Amino acid sequence: MGKEEKDAATNECSVSTVSGDTQTTPLLGSEKSSTAIDVPKYADEFSSLPPSEAKILREQVVVPDITSSFFQMFRYATATDKLLYLIATTSGILEGTAKPLMTLVFGYITQTFADYYRFDPFKGGIYYNGTYTDKYFNGTYPMFESATYNCTGMYDLYNRTEAYHDCNSEFMPTYISPEEFQRRVNNFALFFLAIGLGDIILSYIEMSIFIGRGDVLSSRIRENYLRATLKQNIGYFDKLGSGEITTRISADTLLIQDAISEKVGFIVSNVTTFFAAFALGFALSYKLTFIMLSVAVFILTTFFISSGKMTKYYKLALGGVSTGGTLAEEVLSSVRNVQAFGIQDRLALKYDKFLAISQKWALRAGIAAGVMSGTMWLGVFSNDSLAFWQGSKFLARDELTISSVITILMAMVQGTYAISNISPHVRSITNGMAAASKIFQTIDRVSVIDSSIETGKRLETVRGDIELRDVKFIYPSRPNVTILEHFNLTIPAGKTVALVGASGSGKSTIVGLLERFYLPLAGQIFLDGVSISDINIKWLRSEIALVSQEPTLFGCSVYENVAHGLIGTEYENASPAEKRALVIDACMQANAMTFIDNLPEGLNTNVGERGFLMSGGQKQRIAIARAIVGNPKILLLDEATSALDTKSEGVVQEALDRASKNRTTIVIAHRLSTVKDADCIVVMRKGTILEMGTHNELLAKQGEYYGLVEAQRIHKQKEEMIEALQNSHSASSSSDSDGMSSTLDEKASLEGSDDKSDDKDTDALLGLSKTKTGKSVLSVAPLQASRDEDNVYSNYGFFETVGFLIKLSGPENHFNVVGAIFSGILGLSYPALGLFYARCIEALRSYPQDTEFMLREIDYFAGLFFMLAVVSFLSSIISLSLFAFAGQKLVRRIRLMTMRQMLRQDISFFDRDENTIGSLTSTLSRDAQAVEGLSGTTLGQILSSMMIVVSSVTLALVIAWNLGLVTTACVPFLLAAGFYRFYILAKFQRKAQQSSEGTASYACEATSAIRTVAALTREEDVMRHYHAELQHQIEKGRGTVHYSALLYGVAQGMLYLIMALTFWYGARFLKNREYDLFQFYVTFMAVVFGAQSAGIMFSYASDMGKAYQATQNIKQLLELKPQIDTWSEDGDIPQNVRGEVEFRNVHFRYPTRPQVPVLRGLNLTIKPGQYVALVGSSGCGKSTTIGLIESFYTPLAGKIMLDGKDISLFNINEYRKQIALVSQEPTLYAGTIKENIELGSTESVTDEQIYAVCKQANIHDFIMSLPDGYDTLCGSKGALLSGGQKQRIAIARALIRQPTILLLDEATSALDSESEKVVQAALDAAAKGRTTIAVAHRLSTIQKADVIFVFENGKVLEAGTHQELLANKSKYYELVQMQALEATA
Repeated sequence: MGKEEKDAATNECSVSTVSGDTQTTPLLGSEKSSTAIDVPKYADEFSSLPPSEAKILREQVVVPDITSSFFQMFRYATATDKLLYLIATTSGILEGTAKPLMTLVFGYITQTFADYYRFDPFKGGIYYNGTYTDKYFNGTYPMFESATYNCTGMYDLYNRTEAYHDCNSEFMPTYISPEEFQRRVNNFALFFLAIGLGDIILSYIEMSIFIGRGDVLSSRIRENYLRATLKQNIGYFDKLGSGEITTRISADTLLIQDAISEKVGFIVSNVTTFFAAFALGFALSYKLTFIMLSVAVFILTTFFISSGKMTKYYKLALGGVSTGGTLAEEVLSSVRNVQAFGIQDRLALKYDKFLAISQKWALRAGIAAGVMSGTMWLGVFSNDSLAFWQGSKFLARDELTISSVITILMAMVQGTYAISNISPHVRSITNGMAAASKIFQTIDRVSVIDSSIETGKRLETVRGDIELRDVKFIYPSRPNVTILEHFNLTIPAGKTVALVGASGSGKSTIVGLLERFYLPLAGQIFLDGVSISDINIKWLRSEIALVSQEPTLFGCSVYENVAHGLIGTEYENASPAEKRALVIDACMQANAMTFIDNLPEGLNTNVGERGFLMSGGQKQRIAIARAIVGNPKILLLDEATSALDTKSEGVVQEALDRASKNRTTIVIAHRLSTVKDADCIVVMRKGTILEMGTHNELLAKQGEYYGLVEAQRIHKQKEEMIEALQNSHSASSSSDSDGMSSTLDEKASLEGSDDKSDDKDTDALLGLSKTKTGKSVLSVAPLQASRDEDNVYSNYGFFETVGFLIKLSGPENHFNVVGAIFSGILGLSYPALGLFYARCIEALRSYPQDTEFMLREIDYFAGLFFMLAVVSFLSSIISLSLFAFAGQKLVRRIRLMTMRQMLRQDISFFDRDENTIGSLTSTLSRDAQAVEGLSGTTLGQILSSMMIVVSSVTLALVIAWNLGLVTTACVPFLLAAGFYRFYILAKFQRKAQQSSEGTASYACEATSAIRTVAALTREEDVMRHYHAELQHQIEKGRGTVHYSALLYGVAQGMLYLIMALTFWYGARFLKNREYDLFQFYVTFMAVVFGAQSAGIMFSYASDMGKAYQATQNIKQLLELKPQIDTWSEDGDIPQNVRGEVEFRNVHFRYPTRPQVPVLRGLNLTIKPGQYVALVGSSGCGKSTTIGLIESFYTPLAGKIMLDGKDISLFNINEYRKQIALVSQEPTLYAGTIKENIELGSTESVTDEQIYAVCKQANIHDFIMSLPDGYDTLCGSKGALLSGGQKQRIAIARALIRQPTILLLDEATSALDSESEKVVQAALDAAAKGRTTIAVAHRLSTIQKADVIFVFENGKVLEAGTHQELLANKSKYYELVQMQALEATA
């Protein structure tokens, strides 16, 4: 959408904002929350309109509220994906049954141990209550013969009938020889070995598929999200920032990827373990299992309640992050403006307000996770307590055997433990579902103007007749302001019609309606007699070429940018040679080849992100070439030459005049010199047509158009001087046109020097020697500086990285310490479990000889188990809540520090290819989020697991050092497998990050230029490139996925291998009675559960890998010190500044293009209070001079002086306080008009001061006409205001600074003639008493300047007043003559 019609949207009358009786709905907080951010409901915004009109507007902006379920995240899975997921799920289910299967074998082997230890062959008796007896107490039978017991139905584990005699229900204990005991244990060890090997294979299959498919499906979601975004109607983007889109596509899709990849595998296997454990328990004893089921129900109930809360809170937290991301994108994309006004900290604090909201809700989610985790621990140990307490009673009543009790107990422990383990992974699932809801809202939104649909008419031939019949239009973003009402206009085929008028009169609105960017509320628009609402949208746009006021290029070569104009035309699939010929021809017509030929790679030269490596004039000429390359039937020129200097404008205008022949052309222009040859000029004001006619006809009327012309007319010199100038120009025009624009953009010049001797002379004057490469030291210096910056980025050691993270979280480290203590207490629970468990096994062994002793012991230790459950419950909640608090504080701090550090950097930092706005915004969101993945629940689990490993191994070595030493020796192998997986994933994350930044940047570039993409019908082209990037990223990661999955499988399966070794090796000590059961089981439980916890710890290897890489990224950025440091307090403070500016032999090359000189010995002096103008062709160094005065860059040689002192000696912040900048492209930020103006002042200002500067800038009356006045919202990047309105507010912002030096870089270029005249008068008045430096293409704005400097090739060609330069009859005269407005004959 253009500038004027948005002005019309506000049209100096009224605007709809969040005020009055407008009902609001909280976006990021509860109604009672002081930090809630309210946005208007669309229904309320349009309630004042008739229902039919409200419906049309609502459809253009409303986004459906969608709550995504878990399975909806898999919506893009194909049949192959579903089959693979089925295989992975099956593997996960089988892998999950390994633990219950292990408990069955464990129960058998425990029974064997108990049977074996009933006899002591060295003492000749049966073990009884800690002693041995030679005689049975119920008879005098010899040892190993029958003894009679009052028990029935007893059977041992193996159903060995020879061990039992059914003689009056007498139990006949069976003696197991040491050799038989060892043989049986060996057999069981083989079972463990088989389970372990199977687990390795199944875990590998499960993880490799889940991770691989998660990568694929998340890429498809990214792709579909971008596709859905690109097909939305333009009204959708008026309330949506590109920063939010970047956050969604980079950060939120990562959350979804986490939720549908390995986390699913963990949950599947753990849930399977839970159900398989209970199935086994029911098979052995439904009574005991039912009793223990109560604990499981308690856990599951808490689980679902907590997870629901977590989903709700995380969704609200994500809203804060994404809204803040939009602000961050705004700020980073206007970093020059930010640094010029020194508002880095103020905007960072504004960003921090959104982070505070996110922190609030994320902390609540973390506490909910702590409650859920604590409940899991309470259930796990309560299960142990209940199983031993109730199981011993069943055993005493002969309803169960020891093996059954132990198997059920272990199964229940494994089942509840499995549920407890999934709590952190469930957090990932809930995060993913919350993120998916946001993303699927866009994907599922039905666009009312969908360019992807194939329906609609396609005309066989296009003449180009256009008619707007009784059209009414209102912008969805300004529903209270009518832009067009009963508007009628007919444009005959092949004619050129110009639309002129004040800002906000509705000119660009007509362009937007023809392109079908918006829907009219009433009336129709016809093309060749067919309503465009019946025409296929993509076909319609392919027949129309648009050149907008702010040209948008894409980050590819010049050739590719121009070739985009062939999309949708008959030449789209032409041969490369034919396409190249068309591109070259179009560039020649647009007068672009003159500078393209001088680029290092010609047409193949990259223009940079959004074309930042090109000057405004060069970008505009490339955009014009792109528009005419496809030979469109209709040409829309919305200020197509506004960014060109006067010399280029004349030639380009001539090219456009030629291009307009035989096609319908609609021209919107403020510079009336560009439309005087139009077949019809339509003069508009406030959405109505005031007058129509040719240039001469309208001049003769002396009406509105005549007034506009007079406002732009340059005061003519004597007639004979003009005629002489015309004669001299006609003699030299042919040669000059060939060399025109021979220089490149001063912003980041790409072209090679066309004057080698000049370079040599320059180097000689500077005394610069040549390097071995033949380049001067001057040219190599910036290149070396760039390399030095690159060297800052290096890999840090593990301990250095962790130490940095600890230091970063310093203010909360006392919370972390307390949290770690409670995590340690939680970690000690497993050694305690081993001790209690071993004593319970000892007690069970006394059955049936001393049932009372068994029950008494079990009751005591069941109580201890419950005590352990309560302690673990409290420890978990406290530790995880503290970690959540510290973690969210850290995340907020990281985001804020990262933002401030980015804004601290030199402007050259943002010029580098890798530091695109999309990439930096993505980094801001992603890295902090990755560090968050290593805090809260995850960090608590890791620390407690580490404590379990250390304490368990220590206990094992103390209790039974022989057995403990051998079994503990296996744990490092388990840890090594997990750690190496962590290392592999960390390395992979580094590579994946680079690819992810590239894709995120590409998507951000496409969505931020959505109007250009839509006008070029580039949607499918963008998607093809994006798809290729994503596929390349997936292919690069396949090897790492399989390697990582294999290491995970080894870590999982090794647990059972350790158990096999422990039983096999431990049986040797038990066989010879070197250790008793208590020692064995303490050692076994400690080592096995320690190893299991180690495996759990490294199940977070993926999170740790991401967090490790993110921490390194953050450390690298925070350690990057700029050359011009706004944080530095060094330097002198300017005193009594007069405003004298001097350039002394200044040489400059941009760091990103060190081979190309921009300024070549610039010398100029500006006296205090002077009004100085800088003029010249595009790329001659004017804007570079402004940038050097602002100290955005450091000159390579020479000095820039302020009041006779080198500006490099001043404190940068104090120095910039003396300067105010008004740029060519005005920058406003989301917030109110008043807030934007206040940003200009370093001190607090009164309302009266604001009113005064707004009156000077000719904007006060307009602001006061709005319903909310100065509290009116500007929208993202000022999107709710027109270009003219934004520029006037920017001027007011500069004036309130009360600067000593005022820099105007095309400050009035976006204003219409009426506004320009008034604003120029205000600027002239504001310039009094201060030094003013203006860069201008419109010479009418600077003819009263005290001195005019004419630039060429980085030097001052001539200088003087307007009259003096006219008398010189040199370069300046050509520029003046080309802007002179004359009535056509």
